[in-house]
Amino acid sequence: MERDIHKKLLEWKNSTIRKPLMIKGARQVGKTYSVMEFGETHYKKVHQVNFEKNPKWKEVFETDLDAERILGELEVLLNSRINFEEDLLFFDEIQNCPNAIMSLRYFYEQLPEVHLIAAGSLLEFALKNISFPVGRVQTLEMLPMSFPEFLKASGKEKIYDIVTSPPEKLSPVIHQTILEEVFNYFFVGGMPEAVRHYIETGRISEIFEIHSDLIYTYTQDFSKYSPAVNRDCLYMVLISAGKSVGSQIKYSRLAEGFSNPTIKSAFTALANARLVRKVKAASPAGLPLEAGANEKIFKSVFLDIGLMAHINGLNNSYLEIKHNINSVFNGAMAEQFAGQEFLAAGQKNLYYWSRQSKSSNAEVDYLLQCENDICPVEVKNSAYGRLKSLHLLLELYPNIKKAYVLSHAEYGKAEYGKVEFTPLYYANYIASTSKFESHT
Repeated sequence: MERDIHKKLLEWKNSTIRKPLMIKGARQVGKTYSVMEFGETHYKKVHQVNFEKNPKWKEVFETDLDAERILGELEVLLNSRINFEEDLLFFDEIQNCPNAIMSLRYFYEQLPEVHLIAAGSLLEFALKNISFPVGRVQTLEMLPMSFPEFLKASGKEKIYDIVTSPPEKLSPVIHQTILEEVFNYFFVGGMPEAVRHYIETGRISEIFEIHSDLIYTYTQDFSKYSPAVNRDCLYMVLISAGKSVGSQIKYSRLAEGFSNPTIKSAFTALANARLVRKVKAASPAGLPLEAGANEKIFKSVFLDIGLMAHINGLNNSYLEIKHNINSVFNGAMAEQFAGQEFLAAGQKNLYYWSRQSKSSNAEVDYLLQCENDICPVEVKNSAYGRLKSLHLLLELYPNIKKAYVLSHAEYGKAEYGKVEFTPLYYANYIASTSKFESHT
């Protein structure tokens, strides 16, 4: 299945300032598959060093971090010569070998001509006790498949072309057809295993079993997080977070019977594992949004909308909901979809606006950074309604040039020009960026 990360990897390969690339992401989002597929397409050979399958290979990195020595010993273990110009060296499951992470610095300094990609999950936990090679490594985060990726994988090329193009008013039958694909994505989600099975069989019921197995896999990782994090609390917070999308997080409500510090530690651990993402309250007064973000007031989105649907038990109501398809576009599922698409489109972090006052508690679902502007986004069950909070935000912050209302209604513009009423399926497009964004 073709992934958008392929284009970013190709840009990395062809860059004149290429550094070792580390790909982060939650388990099972397709990191290994994507790197191997990319390597087999664009290199003569891929030399995969998997630290989970071959734990003894970690010993290569224990003597010292000299890149030339390490490369020579790896060639012996791989029984293959590594061609600097034509081959790709791939450190997989690198979180299992912290010294290999530190060695990336020396590969950059001693052997910059080597094309080296590293990938892993739970990396934030591995990085706690080591010196990360800042300035010597590029990083890239991989997420579940976005809605456009889901469409392309499903062979819906025409619909893919529509949702990745500027929003416009479509005929009612086309609009409804795309909404039905969004509905399918709500329940299948973007985890590659679930998408592949759905494409091959079309059996939604079996997808729910895959989601159950994935949740179980994540809970088995809890022992790797930190001995200071309570496993029972972690599980409760994981489930509660999946049920709390769209609502402001109060730690005391996430896990009954545990103290706020214990719950906070569990939530932070899940965020580090990329299973949940914070959506911080921020001011739309100016950029960067992080400068005006409030660490204490936040919401969250879950890793994947299909997993979220499973946690909320919506799979048990699938057929009932399918007969009333518009009902699912109201509330948390639509807000999760939008947040997940915004991240997939290149938004590094998510923010929303919350005005806490004695007279009113106004809230706008998201604040996007679109080039050099801030774009507020409301996610509604229809294009109609008062939009009181959005109008208040536009009054208080005249610097805002454009705002969006995402819903299952058809495309349209407000008379005074600042608000676009846009179908939910354009979420990825309106948040997309054209740059290969990486941290150095």
